Amino acid sequence: MKDSSYTGDVTVGGGAQVRELAHLTITKVAVDEQTSNNCYVLRCRANGEQVLIDAAAEPDTLLPLIGDAGLTTVVTTHQHWDHHRALDAVVAATGAEVVAGAPDAVAITEQTGVPVTRTVGDGDTVAVGACTLEVIAIAGHTPGSIALVYRDPEGHPHLFTGDSLFPGGVGNTFGDADAFVQLVGEVETKVFATLPDDTWFYPGHGGDSLLGTERPHVAQWRERGW
Repeated sequence: MKDSSYTGDVTVGGGAQVRELAHLTITKVAVDEQTSNNCYVLRCRANGEQVLIDAAAEPDTLLPLIGDAGLTTVVTTHQHWDHHRALDAVVAATGAEVVAGAPDAVAITEQTGVPVTRTVGDGDTVAVGACTLEVIAIAGHTPGSIALVYRDPEGHPHLFTGDSLFPGGVGNTFGDADAFVQLVGEVETKVFATLPDDTWFYPGHGGDSLLGTERPHVAQWRERGW
């Protein structure tokens, strides 16, 4: 499914959706019936280089999407097990660099057996060929969670949020009140305060949304505590 038909609504086993931007192609697919994780293959339209955000599961689904063009980088948005179950197989097949937020890197390596070859933090960048993803470190869901923003020179920003931000609220902090305060605060200051309403964001599970749709509800999220 391409272009104007892109909605961001994907189901496990239902195939991928493809969004063609002027310089970047975004392919979204859902994997694993139990967890329904989103994975995103980003391809530079100038030279074909590709980056995968979250090798969550099902290498037999992900590797055909990657195809013969190969993969330069896999970015793991955070350390939770459901976001890196296919990391070993994907890296073995492609030789891709493994990127993760610095505070989560050791846990990802220990859980997967795959070394994180580059750690990143606020303001770092990840290249997708001639395109650039900017790293936003958002602690709370995990200490080293990261989001990635692509500032489309021909349109609005595109933000990949992992499990830090969803339509309807921030990510789960598992009853840790301090972590919730940290997470909602960092989402407010690093995302909503710096990016415009027409920013389209792509979470680690479920459908997409616009920051402008969610912005009026942030105070309500803070008050309810989740």
